[in-house]
Amino acid sequence: MTSAPPDALDTLALYVHWPWCLSKCPYCDFNSHAVGADLDHAVYLAAILAELNHYASLTNGRMVASIFFGGGTPSLMDPDTVYAIIDTARHLWGLTPGCEVTLEANPTSVEAAKFRAFRDAGVNRVSIGVQSLKDEALQMLGREHSARDAHRAVDIAGAVFDRFTFDIIYARPDQGMGEWHDELELALSLAGDHLSLYQLTIEPGTVFFRQRVAESAPELGADLYELTQAVMSDAGLPAYEISNHAAPGSESRHNLTYWQGGDYIGVGPGAHGRLTTGGLTQASHQIADPARWLKRVDQDGHGTAKTRMLSQGERAEELLLSGLRLSDGMDRSRFLKLAGQDVTAFVDGAALAMVQDEGLLELNDHHIRVTPGGRLVLGAILGKLLS
Repeated sequence: MTSAPPDALDTLALYVHWPWCLSKCPYCDFNSHAVGADLDHAVYLAAILAELNHYASLTNGRMVASIFFGGGTPSLMDPDTVYAIIDTARHLWGLTPGCEVTLEANPTSVEAAKFRAFRDAGVNRVSIGVQSLKDEALQMLGREHSARDAHRAVDIAGAVFDRFTFDIIYARPDQGMGEWHDELELALSLAGDHLSLYQLTIEPGTVFFRQRVAESAPELGADLYELTQAVMSDAGLPAYEISNHAAPGSESRHNLTYWQGGDYIGVGPGAHGRLTTGGLTQASHQIADPARWLKRVDQDGHGTAKTRMLSQGERAEELLLSGLRLSDGMDRSRFLKLAGQDVTAFVDGAALAMVQDEGLLELNDHHIRVTPGGRLVLGAILGKLLS
């Protein structure tokens, strides 16, 4: 069973966005940009620290329970920059005992060589974008590293950090069941206590979308998903979220904050945040364009594009959309506390009864969650419940 993060009204998660990569991957729809020679790390750091100070003034008395450096490719950052951000968060809020500090990295040799410096800067968990352990697949995905680089980076991560994870993309074009089974077994031979496994989706605006790269057929995607669940469960790393697997107790605490409706601050270009005060949740969104974000931070002390209070219905919908991604589902008492209403009062009653009768969803006094079969059609279930 996954454990809830500390009370959303007591602690915060902190997300730091580094928007630069060596190159833009053809499947990526994140706010990321190819890095240029004119990038000034000191200027970017000063802007991040300014945003931290801005949000600290809005969240007096709360502590940070997790920090996540995402991107982009945060392992391109200077370790001294990472240290300065962690240290500033410590002084502004205080870090809870055992605060989880995760940094995303690519498995190029240059980045892996920096792992010890990141550990010394305060990072205690690394998430590596392996994406595949096959060279031909890496080339198709537009990655900068080789399968050998990936092996080496994971080995270094295991030697340097007590906690590490890596990502694999499956359901790639022309990938069959046997090929995926073999690659999954290889991934498990390298893995620690956490692994993220994502089916390839072609998002509008990406290079793959413009090239009309086809996703796997729905039937094959479902078969690949079920194979993944069986192999991972047998290996002792069952799914705790649609695409994330971990040994019990080794789940990503930071991501659980998102999925369980906790509060989080987002700093850096394009970062999002959620802050609850007086029973109302405010959504924030930082300016996405790095140059415009820097200019606004210099002008106002933060680069916030917009903030708005979520209505009770919007807050409830967010909680349901994220909570049902978890294998444990959404705790009903937590939903009531955060949304101000019981989940049965929010969803369509007839649709709720129907998906229960079909064995796709479970509801009891403690939680609401989809069944293993329901996870295959989660989007359709949510569509019915929220209609």
